[in-house]
Amino acid sequence: MSFAERYPLLHTPARWEWGGLDVRFSTELPADELVTNVHVVCFVGERIVLCRDDRDVWLLPGGTREAGESVDECLRRELREEAGARPVGPVRWLGAHHATSDAPEPYRPWQPHPHKAWLWCAADVVLDGSPTNPADAEQILEVRAFAFEDALEHAATDGVHLPELLTLATELHRPARP
Repeated sequence: MSFAERYPLLHTPARWEWGGLDVRFSTELPADELVTNVHVVCFVGERIVLCRDDRDVWLLPGGTREAGESVDECLRRELREEAGARPVGPVRWLGAHHATSDAPEPYRPWQPHPHKAWLWCAADVVLDGSPTNPADAEQILEVRAFAFEDALEHAATDGVHLPELLTLATELHRPARP
């Protein structure tokens, strides 16, 4: 059975109205120059880290890539800003939401337009700081590492596809041992 059949909500083309984006998920990684956002399924042991913002939404840490910033630099900066975390060990790329914007211009001048991609990855992290909450970003009120089932429930507050993304991340990043 394919990933698309096993994770139908994740793979169903969707409209993200908040960003004027038509998106589709694929495990095919985008070209580096198309990546505008990086988000991380963070593991502390077997627990999954989520961040609660000032809208009372539980989200995965991540965000917008800055001008001249590499994907890895973006990932590390966003983990520090939103979760007070840093990766330990390798980062596993899971896939991306390939997006087409109907906005007249890019969200930031240096971003590709109208096609772009939101990259999803998984990493083991340590929570050794507090969110820095830059003024132009989500304001994070709480960071918590949840047991898998609780993480699925909380992540759904940020999108119906996210529990499937967490399940995929767990499958790929934490393969079952024989």
